[in-house]
Amino acid sequence: MKTEFEKITPDLGSSFTVLHVNIPVNSVPWHYHYHPEIELVNVIKGSGKRHVGNHLSYFDSGDLVLIGSNLPHAGFGNGAVGKHEEIVLQFKYDFIQNSAQNWPEITDFRSLFSKANQGIHFYGETEKAVKLLMKKMLNSEPFDRLLLFFKVFKLLAQSTEYELLNAVGIKYNFQKKDEIRIKKIIDYVEENFQKNIEFSEIADLANMTIPAFSAYFKKTMSVNFTDFLNEFRVNQACNALLAGKSVADTSFETGFNNVTYFIKVFKAIKGDSPLVYQKKLLN
Repeated sequence: MKTEFEKITPDLGSSFTVLHVNIPVNSVPWHYHYHPEIELVNVIKGSGKRHVGNHLSYFDSGDLVLIGSNLPHAGFGNGAVGKHEEIVLQFKYDFIQNSAQNWPEITDFRSLFSKANQGIHFYGETEKAVKLLMKKMLNSEPFDRLLLFFKVFKLLAQSTEYELLNAVGIKYNFQKKDEIRIKKIIDYVEENFQKNIEFSEIADLANMTIPAFSAYFKKTMSVNFTDFLNEFRVNQACNALLAGKSVADTSFETGFNNVTYFIKVFKAIKGDSPLVYQKKLLN
C-alpha cells in the first residue's frame, strides 16, 4: 500500500501539536501516511476504521491509539459512521528523549514509546481519563497544556488497559497494487455487508484463488478476512442498536443470518451481549 510522507509543524510557542478535528461523515479521503512524530489519536465522537501498520479493524464510540514514529497509518475519520470528532497530539521523540535524560520522573515513557512502534490501543478507565485531559488541553495556555501533556503520558505509561496492534519487528513494504486491491475489497464489504458475502466473491475480486487470497489478506492486514468482516458488521450493528433497533432486526440488517451466531460474535468482539451493550448506550 502506498505510503505518503506528512510534514508536521509544532504549534506556535509549543513543543508539540494539538489538533481538534471536527468533520462530517465521509469527508476524509483514503490517505495512508507516516511521519517521524509520535501521534496520540483520541476519537471523541464517531465510528470508523482503525488502520495502523498492517492492523485494520473498526471502532465505535471513541478510540484512543498511540502511533509510533514513522509507523504508517490512515486518518481515523476515513470510513467514519456519523459525525467524527477527534483530538490529536503530535510530537517528536527527541522532545521526550532529551527530557527523560534530565528528568527521572518520566523515564518510564521510553518503554511506552518503544511499544508505540507496534501501535497501542488503550481502553477502559485509561481511555476515559485521557479523554478528559485532552479536552482540557484545547483551552489551556501553553504552560498548562505542557503539564497536561505529561499527565496524559504518565497515565498511558502506567496503564495495563491496552493491546498492541502489530507484531514486533513487522515490516511495511506496501506496493501500489496492494493499495488498489485492498481498497477494492474494503469498498466491496462496505457496500455489501448486509447480504451474504461468499469467500469466493472476494477472492475473485482480488483475482486470486481462495487459498491464495486467504493467505494474502492475513499477511497484508494482520487479520483473517472472516474476522475483519465480522468486526465491520458488529461496528455497523452498534449504530443500529444505538438507534433503538431490536437485536434480531440488527442481526439480519448487518448480514448475520443467525441471531445466536450474531450474539456470540458480538460478545466476543465487544465484551457484552448486544442487549447489554444497547442498554449501556441508551441509559
